[in-house]
Amino acid sequence: MNFQEYLEARRADIETALASVLPPSPDCPPVVGDAMRYSLTAGGKRLRPVLCLASADAVGGDRALAMPAACALELIHTYSLIHDDLPAMDNDTMRRGRPTLHVVAGEGMAILAGDGLLTEAFALMARAPASPDPSIQGRKLRVIGIIATAAGATGMVGGQALDLVGAAGADDLRSMHGKKTGALIRAAATAGAVMGGADDATLALIDAAATDFGLAFQIVDDILDVEGEPAAIGKTAGKDAAAGKPTYPAVYGLDGARRLAGECLERAEAHLREARLGDSHVMAIGRWIVTRSH
Repeated sequence: MNFQEYLEARRADIETALASVLPPSPDCPPVVGDAMRYSLTAGGKRLRPVLCLASADAVGGDRALAMPAACALELIHTYSLIHDDLPAMDNDTMRRGRPTLHVVAGEGMAILAGDGLLTEAFALMARAPASPDPSIQGRKLRVIGIIATAAGATGMVGGQALDLVGAAGADDLRSMHGKKTGALIRAAATAGAVMGGADDATLALIDAAATDFGLAFQIVDDILDVEGEPAAIGKTAGKDAAAGKPTYPAVYGLDGARRLAGECLERAEAHLREARLGDSHVMAIGRWIVTRSH
């Protein structure tokens, strides 16, 4: 199976799984359930869950064991987008090619939908995969910790806080995005490897590669914010520059930013080759991150 076939197959698996992870009505009031589904079913790259599954596959694990964590990662990512788009944050009106949730349902309901997605992610990981095997339970607990740390104050929430107060210069920019964007990408790769049963040495190399994937993802996002068409990238282009936010093209220039993304890919490939995963779909995801147009 080539990478494009693999990507389409895993996305289809993820969409099927996501369709059943949110609580049904009437236990969940439809007003908040519909808001959660509006954002969760809006499409998107599904990068983080695909990376999670690919990482489990790469280490020879059972992909089904990683699926709950993969879905939880997408719930958390979607929550972060809902909150990121709020008027108190980035104040964006378009996401994934459609109006943002607060535009459609109001700010209060958008906040609640984001809160619901975040907490449902951890409820999902707590209950699945259901297994009496102590080793599987141990992996689940480790993954819950990895993802909680990535989503919390030392990860994504901390990165968003740094974004709010404003980064200044290259070091602050890298620190901010290492938390805001990179932490959940790292968590996706390592969670899949843990659920796949990877040893600690392999896990460390996958984590190192995913750290560079996260940096490359943000660099390319910043490049697309300059060069991308709104219809292709699914959100408002040029908004960061208009707001005076520091970006990789602003700090390094477009050519410099492209060079940095390429260097990230080279480092990631070196780590994965050391882990004997250089030909895996995990590496193919890294190449896609750097060459994507949306």
